[in-house]
Amino acid sequence: MTATAAAIAVTAMGLAASPAAAAPTDTTAPRPGDTCTAADLGTRHPYIKTTEVSPTITHFKGWYVTEGTTGNQTVTTSTQTTISVSVGLNGNVEGGFAVETLGKVGASLGLNVKVDYSSTSSESNSVTWNFNQPGYYGVYKGTKKVTGTYGSLNCNRVQQGSGSWALKWIEGPGGGSFTTYTTLEEGAVRCQDEVPAGSIMAKAQDLLDCGSAAAKAEHPAGAVAPTEKQKRDRAVQRPALTGGTSAEQPKAGGRSARAALDCQANVYKIAVPGKPLSWGAPVLAADGVRLRPSSIFSAHLDNWRLCNVTENNGVIEASLWNWGNGGCATIGAQNPATERAALMTASCTEDDLQRFYIYRDVPGSSKIGVQNKYTGSMMGHDRYADGEFIRQYSSGRQDGTGTYTLVGV
Repeated sequence: MTATAAAIAVTAMGLAASPAAAAPTDTTAPRPGDTCTAADLGTRHPYIKTTEVSPTITHFKGWYVTEGTTGNQTVTTSTQTTISVSVGLNGNVEGGFAVETLGKVGASLGLNVKVDYSSTSSESNSVTWNFNQPGYYGVYKGTKKVTGTYGSLNCNRVQQGSGSWALKWIEGPGGGSFTTYTTLEEGAVRCQDEVPAGSIMAKAQDLLDCGSAAAKAEHPAGAVAPTEKQKRDRAVQRPALTGGTSAEQPKAGGRSARAALDCQANVYKIAVPGKPLSWGAPVLAADGVRLRPSSIFSAHLDNWRLCNVTENNGVIEASLWNWGNGGCATIGAQNPATERAALMTASCTEDDLQRFYIYRDVPGSSKIGVQNKYTGSMMGHDRYADGEFIRQYSSGRQDGTGTYTLVGV
């Protein structure tokens, strides 16, 4: 490697100097099979199942430097690929669960990845570089794109080999995929430079049309028009905006006609353990499910039935039908991934926004946690007060206020 090439390589790879070290692995984070408590029934945590790291060029420009044009130059690059941070439904990385997921990704890989919503398209596309020698350069910005899948750990009762029951962290529903990226690097590379295989710089060199030097010398200083090969390569590397398409994600709608529900005969209150307030359905359509005291005037608005019930690995899935207003519990379809969105009732259409997973304490206890099937968020409340909304929280309420009791009436 020439001295110039070595300088370019060192500078380009070290331009982001020393990225902050990734957070250490949280040894207190639950793992599948660990013991949990009844207070954890309304919570969940992510765990990383698969990861893939791909050096990716986000901005690029072919640039020819003649003998008289060396020195500092500012090059305006073109967007090559756009990467956006996303976790499951939360394209804006809203809520503690998404942040915790990305934090675990960075810790598991030893990389400093973005843990909040950002996109490489928001980065400046200009690169200022000191070109010490004439030649044909690829001026670029690039990053390590990190993708993979995650699972959801939920607390639920598990029967032991002895026949006894215990609360354990299990792999519950609600996994998905994620995308994030590391700090952007920028630099310039020539065809003759020796660069590490699989590096961001090597990816930039792949985009550089390394034809004969004589042919490049015919160009004036400045931008070099992309060749047909470059156009083809860029088309392959330029995917749609990351974060999934509507075809990859379940629709919030489902069947529009009112569903015929097969409801169990038992009627329940979903109450705060040891306290008199329980879930009460709204009288007005625009209102939400709130904590209410039960009385002779409740008009069955605090009475719920489990409908179209299924069970898988000890986890119940059901629709929650309200006796008082005849509606089904649901998260509003306008923006279902919103953190702290209020639980509502609507005409029963039996889509995934109206389906809930119920995690149970050991037999003999009526304590439960409730999770929306579509959003993956757990139900809870901010404070214990008459009229307080029941809301969804991506990780649940870690203080135990997402644990309720399913009390027969």
